[in-house]
Amino acid sequence: MSYRPFRNTGRALLAACAVSFGVASVNAQSTLPNAPNPSRVDIFAGYSYLGTHSEIKPSQEQFSSVNVGAIGSGAYYFNKYFGGEIAMIANPDAYGHGQNDAFYGYYAGPIFRLPLQNYTLFAHGLAGGVRGVGPNIPGGVGYNPYQWGVGLAAGGGMDYDLPFFNHHLGLRLFEADYRYTHIDFGPADPAVYLQGGRANISGAELSSGLLWHIGSIVPPPPIQYSCAVTTPTGTIYPGDPVTITGTATNVLPKKTPTYNWTGSDGVKVTGDSNVASVDTKDLAPGSYTVKGHVADGKKPGRMADCSTPFTVTQFQPPTISCSANPTTLNAGDPVTITATGNSPQNRPLTYSYSSTAGSISGNTSTATLATTGAAPGTTITVTCNVVDDKGQTASQQTTVTLNAPPPPPAPTTSSLCTITFDKDKARPTRVDNEAKACLDDIALAEQRDTTAKLAIVGNSEPVKVKGHKTSMKEKRAAEMTQKRAEERAVNEKAYLVNEKGLNASNIAVYTGTAGTNSDATTLIPSGATLDQTGLTPVDETQVKAVPREPVVHHHRHHAAKSSK
Repeated sequence: MSYRPFRNTGRALLAACAVSFGVASVNAQSTLPNAPNPSRVDIFAGYSYLGTHSEIKPSQEQFSSVNVGAIGSGAYYFNKYFGGEIAMIANPDAYGHGQNDAFYGYYAGPIFRLPLQNYTLFAHGLAGGVRGVGPNIPGGVGYNPYQWGVGLAAGGGMDYDLPFFNHHLGLRLFEADYRYTHIDFGPADPAVYLQGGRANISGAELSSGLLWHIGSIVPPPPIQYSCAVTTPTGTIYPGDPVTITGTATNVLPKKTPTYNWTGSDGVKVTGDSNVASVDTKDLAPGSYTVKGHVADGKKPGRMADCSTPFTVTQFQPPTISCSANPTTLNAGDPVTITATGNSPQNRPLTYSYSSTAGSISGNTSTATLATTGAAPGTTITVTCNVVDDKGQTASQQTTVTLNAPPPPPAPTTSSLCTITFDKDKARPTRVDNEAKACLDDIALAEQRDTTAKLAIVGNSEPVKVKGHKTSMKEKRAAEMTQKRAEERAVNEKAYLVNEKGLNASNIAVYTGTAGTNSDATTLIPSGATLDQTGLTPVDETQVKAVPREPVVHHHRHHAAKSSK
């Protein structure tokens, strides 16, 4: 009779697997399918129990169950649900208890799975070769050596996802398979105790163990890349530092991404990480673009690009203020010019100056204006200039006023010599020889200043009135006196014009109220004004000049009178 000490143990294990299957099935049904990224390869290794009660014919000796066994398998999945599996199952002799029932099977076939929240149900069908031995007849009466046969297996089970090692580790709660094995041991040979016969072995195999998940069916989400410009200030001027920072997402955990950067329009970008720097020193004002590239593999979805624009702004031109001290001065005095330049971006500045008169020196924020040689009374305009190292300029003006010289005194009239007419009683209006010296002086004064004019004022002694009323005789005497005053002025003018050659249009004649028999002459320079108070212009059309003739003495007349 065959010895089978582990039959009850196998049955207990089979019952435990059945209970586990029921509990896991209920738990799996209570969860929604959620397997966004099931494994690509599953490697399984564990314990295997083979329960069988088949017999070999014609001897009708029964095979024993094998309580000690090992199983290993590898499944490669083509998609989320279907794959192929290879398996090796070893059910050796039961601890050398003499049954010598052992099987080593090598199988391959399709496998199907249903990934759930934390569990995976699977079913498979396998075919392959089995190398088996036994059963032996107790007492060494007969035996069957190892012989190859064919084997089939079909069944399924349940796996549980463990949280260890980033969910790579799993537990195969159970695997229950039906196994059929056919082995032909050949004819019996009593001479060598060869039992012989054919075996069609059916049995149930229960397994449990650990899984290792490799890879994934659903590819990881594609890598994504974004980049942005960061600068110390919001505005970028040539030469300012510019940093480009890239942010990559969905990078594979075990991959080290590689980065590279390029710039448009000759932009120099340096950096081999997710941070790069841009050299703006030689960039002209304008808009530019930097492009970044990241990759953590060569497969599709493992590369991504980003781009970010930035703008280089033209330097703002400088400004300048300009002032002078003093602003009003005498010609020849120096002036200090002060200029204050400012560059919004603190660019280096160079100063220069110019002026409309005088000379200016200095190339810093102060300069000196020399006014020597500048005309008094003029206003000098000083221009202060500043230029930065980019050629941008600014100008500002200030003015300096030179004091004007005091105005010359206003021209005034001057009185020349006076001619008297008291000596020649016979011709009281005649210009006699004694007046020539005075007239020569008058003519000389006029000739020195041809722009000057002469005013001749003729005067007469007033007529003495007796009583309270003026008689007709006194009236006629007064008229004669006025006429003589006019003639005196006209006669002097005639002398100056006819004998001294003066311009008649430059000589005006008046009568005055001096109360003497005289002519007063006044020189009137250009710009001067004659005070005509008490003067009366002479109507020269009504007064004729009397020729200047010598006095004739009548001696006979006087002699006759003497004789009488």
